[in-house]
This record gives sequence, structure tokens and C-alpha cells, in this order.
Amino acid sequence: MGTENQGYPNIPGRTTSSPFASAPPPGVPPHSGGPAAGSETVGFRPFPPSASQPIRPFAPSGPPMAPPVGAMRPGQSPLVSQIPGSRPPPPSSNPLPSTAYGPPGGGGSFQRFPSPPFPSTQNPPRGPPPPQTLAGHLSPPMSFRPQQPIAPVTMGPPPQSMTSGPPGGIASPPAADFNMAARPGFQQSMPPVNPSYPGGVISQPSFPGYPSKQVLPAPPMPFQSASQGPPSYPPQAGGFAQHPNLAAQQNMHPSYAPPPSNVQGLVEDFNSLTLSNIPGSIEPGLDHTKFPRPLDGDVEPNSFAEMYPMNCHSRYLRLTTSAIPNSQSLASRWHLPLGAVVCPLAEAPEGEEVPLIDFGSSGIIRCRRCRTYVNPYVTFTDSGRKWRCNICSMLNDVPGEYFSHLDATGRRMDMDQRPELTQGSVEIIAPTEYMVRPPMPPIYFFLIDVSFSAIKSGMLEVAAQTIKSCLDNLPGYPRTQIGFITYDSTLHFYNMKSSLSQPQMMVVSDLDDIFVPLPDDLLVNLSESRNVVEAFLDSLPLMFQDNANLESAFGPALRAAFMVMNQLGGKLLIFQNSLPSLGAGRLKLRGDDPRVYGTDKEYTLRVAEDTFYKQMAADCTKFQIGINVYAFSDKYTDIASLGTLAKYTGGQVYYYPGFQSSIHGDKLRHELARDLTRETAWESVMRIRCGKGIRFSSYHGNFMLRSTDLLALPAVDCDKAYAMQLTLEETLLTTQTVYFQVALLYTASCGERRIRVHTAVAPVVADLGEMYRQADTGSIVSVYARLAIEKTMSAKLDDARNTIQQKIVKALREYRNLNAVQHRLGSRLIYPESLKFLPLYGLAICKSTPLHGGPADISLDERCAAGFTMMALPVKKLLKLLYPNLFRVDEWLLNPSADHHDLKDVLSRLPLAAESLDSRGLYIYDDGFRLVLWFGRMLSPDIAKNLLGADFAAELSRVTLQEQENGMSKKLMRLIKKVRENDPSYHPMCLLVRQGEQPREGFLLLRNLIEDQMGGSTGYVDWILQLHRQIQQNA
Repeated sequence: MGTENQGYPNIPGRTTSSPFASAPPPGVPPHSGGPAAGSETVGFRPFPPSASQPIRPFAPSGPPMAPPVGAMRPGQSPLVSQIPGSRPPPPSSNPLPSTAYGPPGGGGSFQRFPSPPFPSTQNPPRGPPPPQTLAGHLSPPMSFRPQQPIAPVTMGPPPQSMTSGPPGGIASPPAADFNMAARPGFQQSMPPVNPSYPGGVISQPSFPGYPSKQVLPAPPMPFQSASQGPPSYPPQAGGFAQHPNLAAQQNMHPSYAPPPSNVQGLVEDFNSLTLSNIPGSIEPGLDHTKFPRPLDGDVEPNSFAEMYPMNCHSRYLRLTTSAIPNSQSLASRWHLPLGAVVCPLAEAPEGEEVPLIDFGSSGIIRCRRCRTYVNPYVTFTDSGRKWRCNICSMLNDVPGEYFSHLDATGRRMDMDQRPELTQGSVEIIAPTEYMVRPPMPPIYFFLIDVSFSAIKSGMLEVAAQTIKSCLDNLPGYPRTQIGFITYDSTLHFYNMKSSLSQPQMMVVSDLDDIFVPLPDDLLVNLSESRNVVEAFLDSLPLMFQDNANLESAFGPALRAAFMVMNQLGGKLLIFQNSLPSLGAGRLKLRGDDPRVYGTDKEYTLRVAEDTFYKQMAADCTKFQIGINVYAFSDKYTDIASLGTLAKYTGGQVYYYPGFQSSIHGDKLRHELARDLTRETAWESVMRIRCGKGIRFSSYHGNFMLRSTDLLALPAVDCDKAYAMQLTLEETLLTTQTVYFQVALLYTASCGERRIRVHTAVAPVVADLGEMYRQADTGSIVSVYARLAIEKTMSAKLDDARNTIQQKIVKALREYRNLNAVQHRLGSRLIYPESLKFLPLYGLAICKSTPLHGGPADISLDERCAAGFTMMALPVKKLLKLLYPNLFRVDEWLLNPSADHHDLKDVLSRLPLAAESLDSRGLYIYDDGFRLVLWFGRMLSPDIAKNLLGADFAAELSRVTLQEQENGMSKKLMRLIKKVRENDPSYHPMCLLVRQGEQPREGFLLLRNLIEDQMGGSTGYVDWILQLHRQIQQNA
């Protein structure tokens, strides 16, 4: 036995992760700490505790003992089971396992921990091995002294070889999960540091697995996530014998030694990165391959979903933390946003529908005081005659038609037949008192630029064809209405009365005093005027094919569309191809003066220049008109101003810079079709109610705030999300839980007035640590991204980026202070398991299109369009945009057995760094908005020829990817189709680039590898070091 685990294979490839040093080579005498037991000489020897010693949390009895070494946690992530050869973790009572980390390996600095309360010469206790302790409690104490020959005992994970490591024969360290303790006089030695020492300077991070790079054998950093390395086990009592290799190197750095006593007292409930310097070098010895990366995508916290199964699904409502602070003082120490992200109409998976409720004659059951809708968390009393509101505690009468007897437990007898009492999300049919007017029909009105550039680019033809192809699928048949206005320097109205065989065109050239001819026949019922509408769409491109007019009377056209639509409302789709140049709302070229950038006036370029646009947006919202803007120009079109129309009417901006129908046509067809055919909620308002003592204080997204807490949303759909922040109104919350209820009142396309209700509950806590443990990174990042984009509207880009960095620093500094009392943290950067990706996502926000770089890096229009888009994105789509997918596909294409059904298994995501790219490979970059196929310079010509045909050697900017007549090409096209189907909200355009094709390679791919330093921007390693430096300054 000894220290071997019989029957468990060694864990391969982790020389820095073994908790125990391996046996020294034959012929090397054991260290003078004591003779070997039996025939085995090992680096560590256990001392079992006394058999009579009871093990109780935090109060061990008997003689004073040293606390246990290390941060051994039995609670381990289920991901550990995926490691080949890993030992299954022991049972744990901790519902939220996290991994603990130890000191630096192979030459990193040691941490300082409390000294044991007894001299190291005291006799060690004896006895059987200790039982496993519960996570979060103290493990059995241990003593350190020269070893004695003892009977062998079974230990945790098997030992591993320590022969690999930095030059000079330094042995690899004990595992990251086992903090190494030393006796007095024990010295960690280092080889001489010279310029050739690989750990001395790290010029560029390196990833293993590719021949073009070498893995630096610098002393690795003991970062280990829950999915890496061997599982943690409770510590065994024992002492350490120094490894012979270490002893041989002792005298090289006599000044570099750990403190006399290195004992860790409490189980560490956090993750850590050790960022200490190698002695004699400037650069820290970091193994950046172990940095946390969200390669599995968005991971939602599920602990409270299990605790409160009647909560609505997180796709509808995601809190930034599932633990609400009980006081204002606790909330002020949180530093991260306290709030939620709401996506009221998120698409449910196939077969999972939101139940539709009709209360009939009883009317909708709501609280008389706070107007909360009946939900799974209300309680019934008085034999079922009254119900208590879960939000304001008001007792309400139960209408006779809704009455049901209660069983012995106080549960309604008809509970199982009442979805509103068992499910967190329901849709209620609203009676007439919820209508200010009869429900409006779905209305689609098109405002189309027909100037020269729109004709030349092919935009007009693609738009007309797509609208015609979608007529059968527009929601709301047979009530749907449709209308058109086109414009250049004049306005063109179209009479589409059903009695006509061809539409009549009427031209209005007076842009200052607009009148609408035949107002009743411009907006027609589609089912009645179908033939006229189709004839118009067929003739539209031909009508203006010779138009040489370059002007754009966009403002007057917008006013005309408003005059046509303001009786009913609806969705206005704007197709704009040039800078508005005539009439109201005309805009001038701005943003070409480099002197403005870097000054306090810089932000003015990113907000609407003319108040006309915000005023029109406010008027449209008032009359239930939602606006979507499609912008196409390759020249400046002032998206900052045009996008204001979408921002305040609940719409969105689609931007196609340099549109050419041959290249961008498919993208426009799919996205316009999605916009026209997805289910839309018309004339909507949304309110979020929450429990006593808290309220939502700020809202972020595309909407108009009608009152302090009522969001006006003329048209809303499944692709829109809204972020909001909470405030505690009372100094101290007295309740144990807080309830949230989202209510969206809207008109469905079928003509019904409905209320979509989502209800959730979260516990109130007095522990800041619990708030961190229950944090939801995805929701926090969504709020941060919106706050940062809003900051760019009133400050410099640098200020917005610094704000994000400072928010993360404050949060992690508070977390460090929280743990500094119980733990000796040394030079470690610590963070909770729930927030391990927050630093990387913070860097991604700073490198995202709205905030990245300076004026020369990204055009003003592109920056503003990306900002409007990100303000509306749901959590999962936003996280994918911030940290996109990078796959290697050439090996998969060559494998005849692999197919597109097993994408997750075959195509594993790679870190977004240049080292992930092998010049012999083919890679796909996918951020949800575009697909970039990167062809390595040394990729096999056969693969390129199979995929590109005769154009395989041409410059790829001129090549369009099309399906070829061979299996490999068909396989790749199936893969791309599958990727697009996974998220139909946008249609990623496929772009091809070959390694070395500049500048295309730079702006299509290299600029988006956010872990690298590009164009003066910070890389992931430097970002972590910056955060750590600032956290330690005032910690």
C-alpha cells in the first residue's frame, strides 16, 4: 500500500497537479527527515490522528493541534468525472462545490500561513486514518516533524512523477489542491536565472499542441479549475520529507526560503491564481493555459432552480445573484450590479409551451393592493375563501367561481388543474377592461430609399423579393395590413386599394408642408389587396432602375409614414442607403475631425445630432409604432442618429456596410424574413413588481420609459432582452425571501389581448460570501455591457473601459478582504467559482466593437450600430458575441466517420488566441453575426480545392463559398447550416480569409482574438496582472 491507491490509474499529463511527490530515483538516499517506511521512499508521510480524538467542526478537542495543511475540499465539480482515469469524488453536503488552489509550483513563491500552536518537536498523535469531513468544516489537525517509520496508510490520489520541470532539476510542486507546508530550515531552491532561462521572459503566451510554438517550461501557476486535475479529498494527517532533488539544489538561493511554518487553517471556498514572480526575473511565471475560459459557453447557475422548482425558467428572468442582500450596507459592499435581465418572450424549446389561462367570468385573480397576479407562491387560507399575496402580504377574497376546498396541508384540491398555481410562467387572456381600444391588427409599413446608391447596390431588388416571399407567413392573417412609401428627393405614396389591378403612385415634392394623399388607401388589408401588393413588389426595382437621384429626404418621409400609421400603430421598417440630406432631420457629415477624439466632446459623435429623431421616436412610441432600421451605405450615414428611432421604440438596427447584393444578399433575406415572420407582441407595456423593501431603479435596453417603472414597447419579440438594476429602499429587509413578477401586457397577432407573467423567488441573505457564491456571470456581464455602452454616450471610450475595469477590481477586492481574515492569501488573485469568467468577459466588453480602440480602429457607424444591437441582445447571444466560438475543422472533415450530428463532441472550442491557430489547419470563427473561415498558409491544397473548387488558389476576398460536388464540401456546408440553425435570430455571413492576407485577416479574425495583445490593446495575461495589482493596492 504505502501511498499508492491500488486500483486507480495515475492521472496523465499533469506533472504540476499531483498532491504527492513521487519516489526518488533508485540509489538516492531519503531525506534526513526520517527513514523510509518499508521499502518505499516517498516525499510525504502521513501521521494518523489519535483514535480518541473526536472530529467536530471548528472545535477540535484534546491537546492543541495544528490545523490541516492545504485547502482540501471534498466538494468537487461534477466535471471532474470527465477526466480520464480520475477518481470519483467523495460525497459532499455542499450544494455549490468549488475548487481550492494551493501555492505556486516549481519555483513560484510560497504563501505565509499561521504557525502551528505547538512546537514542531512535539510527539505526533497516532491512530487510524481520519474519517472524511464535511465540506466547509475543519479537517483533522496535523503535525509536522521528522518522519518515523510507521505502518503504511492509504492516501488520496496516486503519486506522480516529479522528474519534469524547469531546468536545473527542480521537482514539480505538490498539487494545486494541497498547500505545501515546510519545517523550519526547509528551503526551496532555484536554478540560476539567466537570459536563456525559459521562464525569464514570456513574450507571447503559448498553447500546447501545435508545432509552431513551444510550451515554456516556466514554473507553472497552480490554477486548477473544477474540470482539471485530480479531484480534491480531505487531507490525511502527515508530515513532509523533502524531495532529494530539492535538497540537491538548496544552496543556490539561500535567501529564498518559505516562512518557518506554513499551515493553512480553513477550507478555502474560492478559486485562485498565483501571480508571484520568479526570483531574479521581471515577468511572472504564469501558465496562462490554465486561465479560466468559457469554452463550454454560458453556464447558468441551477442551485436555486432546484430549490425553487416553481420559478420561471432563467431564459425569461436571470438575476445577477440569486441571493438578495438583507441590508443597504451589505448591498453597498457587493460592488457588482444588483439586478436582472428579462427576456419576456424568449423562445421555449420544442414541445415546451407557456400555458394559456382563461379565468373566464371570475376575471383575472390579482392582489387588490399591489396588483400582483396570482402565482405559485400565494397561499390560501380561511378554508380556501381568501388568498395572501406573496409580494405585499395582503389578504384577498377568492371569487366564488375560483373557489376550491383545501386539503389537510392547506393545498387547493384543484392545484394540479391550475397551471398559474404550479408554473412560474403563464399567459393570461385579458378581458376587455385591459384594452384602451380594440386590439390592433399586425401592421407592416415599409419606408424604402430608392436613391441611386440603393439601386446600384441591389438593395431595393433583394428587399422587394424578400417582402414578397414572406407575404404568406406574415403573422395575423387575415387581419394583417401593409403599406409602402418610397423616397429620394421626393416622396412617393402608393394607392393599393383592392379594386385596382395596379398600384397608383402619387409623388409629393413639398418637403416642408407634407400632406398625405388618399390616407385610407395607403394602408390596406393584405388578404384583400394581395394581387396589388404583389404587382407593386414585382415592379418596384424596375420602376427606379434608371434613377440617378442621389438625395435622401428621409426626415419628411418619416413624418409621412407617421401620419399614415398613427391611427393604429404597427411596425415601421426603414431601408436607408445614404445620409439624410433634405428637409427636416437632414444630417451633416461629422466624425472626420480627428481633433475631437480624446477630448470631452468625443461622445457627441455617438449620440443623435438632431433632436428631431428622438422627438419622432417619442411620438411613434406614443402611437404604438415600433421602428426597425436597415442601413446599407458604405459611406457615413450617422447611425447614431438613425438608431435613436429604434432605441426608443423597442426596435433594432441592422447594419450592412458596403452592401452588395451578390455578397450580402443572403444575410439580408434571412434577417428581413426573420423580422417579418417571427411572433411579435404588439402595443405592449411591461412592468416588474418585487417584494417590499426593494424596487427596480434603472432600466437599460431599447424602450421608452413611460413612468418610473412602466416600459413602453410598441413591438417586442423573442430576440429582445432588457436589463435593470435593483435598489433597497429599506435599511433592513425583514423577510426571508423576495419575490419578482414580470408582467407583459400585449396584443397577440391573432387579435387577443394577453398578459405574459413570469414569477420567481430568491432568498434574502446576511452573508456577502453567499451573494458571491450565487452570482450569475452571464447576467452580470449583460448589465455591465449595457452600462458601458451607455457610458460611451456621455464620456470618452477610455472612461467607459476604465469604469468596467474598476467595477471588477472593487468586486474582487471586496471578495479578497472577505477571505483575508481566515486565509493567508499571499500573492494570489482569488475569486469565487461563480465569477471565474468575469475578468475575461470584462476584457471582452472593453475589446467589443462599441468600446474597442480609438477612431482609427472602427468606423463611427459600425461602432454605433454594434452598440444598439448589444443593448437588445439576450444573455446567451451577448456572451457568444463577446467570446465567440473558434473551431478547428480540417481534421473533422478528413474523418469519414464524423458527421454534423455530434458537433459538441468533435468540434471543441479553442481559446481566442493566435496560438490556437495552426498554419496547417482550417478554422471557423463564429460570433453569431458572421462566420470566418481561416485557411492556414500550409493547409493541404487538396482540402482547399475540395472546398473552393477552381478558385482555391485565388485571393479569398474574391471567392464565395459554394457547395462543390464532393463529400468534403457537402459536409462543411451541412456544418455551416447547422451552426446557423442553432441561432436563427441573425444570419452569420460566411467570409473566407487566408493566413497572411492583410488587412483582411486583421479585421476579420486577428482583431477578434481577444486574449492577444493587438494594436495596443491589453491581452488576457496583462489584464489579469493589472486587475491583481489594483486589487492588492488597497486590499
